[in-house]
Amino acid sequence: VQLQASGGGLVQAGGSLRLSCAASGSIFSIKTMGWYRQAPGNERDMVATITWYGSTNYADSVKGRFTISRDNAKKSVTLQMNSLKPEDTAVYYCNLGGGAGYWGQGTLVTVSS
Repeated sequence: VQLQASGGGLVQAGGSLRLSCAASGSIFSIKTMGWYRQAPGNERDMVATITWYGSTNYADSVKGRFTISRDNAKKSVTLQMNSLKPEDTAVYYCNLGGGAGYWGQGTLVTVSS
């Protein structure tokens, strides 16, 4: 299984970015997908997850600003990030199957103040 993430970049505070992740391989089905992030000097933290059936979970810090969605037919997951803050700056990783699952290569999101 491979996960290809895209959509990171530089944005001003208050702006928006959309991250996408496409999975290849045959293990996509049933697995929970999610986005995690890691800022310099910090651990990798969960940002948002979504089950196969569409149940979502968000970190408190992003609730109301970020929206995770998935397209099971396209084997993809998307993170819409609005009202971005400088503290959202991090490398964002796409995940399939939780901590012991599969990880994408990471995409850098930089929010300037």
